[in-house]
Amino acid sequence: MSALPPTIPHLAQWGASRFGDAPAILDRGERWSYARLWQEVRVAGSALLARGVGPGDRVAIWAPNGREWIVAAIAAQATGAAIVPLNTRLKAAEASDILRRTNSRLLFTVGDFLGTDYPAMLAKVDLPDLAEIICFDREWDGFVATGRADDPRIDAALAALSPDTVSDIMFTSGTTGQPKGVVTTHGRIIPMFAGWIELVGLEPGDPYLIINPFFHSFGYKAGWVAALLAGAMIVPMAVFDVAKAIEHIERDRIAFIPGAPTIYQSLLAELEGRKFDSSSLKSAMTGAASVPPSLIRRMKDELGFDRVLTAYGMTECTTITACQAGDPPELVARSCGKAIPGVEVIVADERGQEVSRGDTGEICVRGYAVMLGYLDDPAATAEAIDGDGWLHTCDIGTMDAGGYVQITDRKKDMYISGGFNCYPAEVEKLMAEHPDIASVAVIGVPDERMGEVGRAFIVLRPQRSVTEAEILGWARENMANYKVPRSVVLLDELPTNASGKVLKTALRG
Repeated sequence: MSALPPTIPHLAQWGASRFGDAPAILDRGERWSYARLWQEVRVAGSALLARGVGPGDRVAIWAPNGREWIVAAIAAQATGAAIVPLNTRLKAAEASDILRRTNSRLLFTVGDFLGTDYPAMLAKVDLPDLAEIICFDREWDGFVATGRADDPRIDAALAALSPDTVSDIMFTSGTTGQPKGVVTTHGRIIPMFAGWIELVGLEPGDPYLIINPFFHSFGYKAGWVAALLAGAMIVPMAVFDVAKAIEHIERDRIAFIPGAPTIYQSLLAELEGRKFDSSSLKSAMTGAASVPPSLIRRMKDELGFDRVLTAYGMTECTTITACQAGDPPELVARSCGKAIPGVEVIVADERGQEVSRGDTGEICVRGYAVMLGYLDDPAATAEAIDGDGWLHTCDIGTMDAGGYVQITDRKKDMYISGGFNCYPAEVEKLMAEHPDIASVAVIGVPDERMGEVGRAFIVLRPQRSVTEAEILGWARENMANYKVPRSVVLLDELPTNASGKVLKTALRG
């Protein structure tokens, strides 16, 4: 690829010029060309400009994967606004906190997804900056009817964008339990995934099944943004269903499927029960959990993937390391690859000095791909990114002589459940709202299917009586389901050290 488009909206415009009538999106049985996608973006962008959305504004998206998500995101970015993707599993309190902190002025969502009415969840919440809620499944047609593709203001807005324009604010959490907004610019995304598509072998016309949710970097940046860079065809899935995934593979001749190991394990399990045509599959990219060498081999031998790669990243730096085409299964399984082009990665000691190859330390990354900073939190930004520009990931690992990194521990107790980062302090804060809980400590424990799941150790308030099942039921009603612990242990007291800090090492026992 020669000159890269400077921003994501410019990427969509470039795609219309370069790929024209080639399919960009296949959704709900309808194909949109690259030219059609750009026209839809211009219309939606015009409608946003008519509502006064512009540079410095934030537009939130709280919805499952679908073509409207992509159009709304690019259209908002075309006006100069930043998008704020919201996890579809969030509850009202969690979502409203993010909407308030970002001062989001407009929210795109859905009226119904898996039985949840998202606008109804916010009906009684005070959101003074939120001027309008637009449901993709209710008001989208009326919304785009207020815009027009030939609006000259779109061209003026595009001309004002640059690689330094903020593209998105994606929320993660720290050990304090307070979610942090990661601020990223267009120039931190486009170059990264231009190299990424070459690594995974994604090519023009390749049908790309995007199961990873668009609210996650894996579904958004390594998902549809990467597909647009490659000229591939985006095939979004709102919810993973193995039967529907197989239907897509066979009918739409899917070439590329990234995702957590559980996706491939589900496909292999289905293959044992009935044969299906997977001959179109070319590449897979996985991560977020340890991958056994046997799974890598089975993905190649039984599902037919030519390339199976692993990668490592985080919201603060979407991709840090990745394996290379041709790496043996044992290397792909035991490592998460080496530094992507244009970034530096070291393993450092507590003073920030690089340790010898093979020694254990904290993984640090530096370069263009690192976030701009945390939203309205210069102290947290300074803590994460040191004076020399190194982002301290808080992940512990090693690096071999070839530069391949292996994650061995997590400095801040974060665990990964089904591909989602789970932060014990945040879960503990949410569970502490239960009227019968006096104190709680959460750890991640191994799980064959999910990689890890939460286990909550709970001390009840005096003279309170509640069952483990009742606690878990309450948790399912009050927090995103990937955060809900899968088991509860009731204790008389939590183990603590002399200063009163909970000894999670004793709980892991």
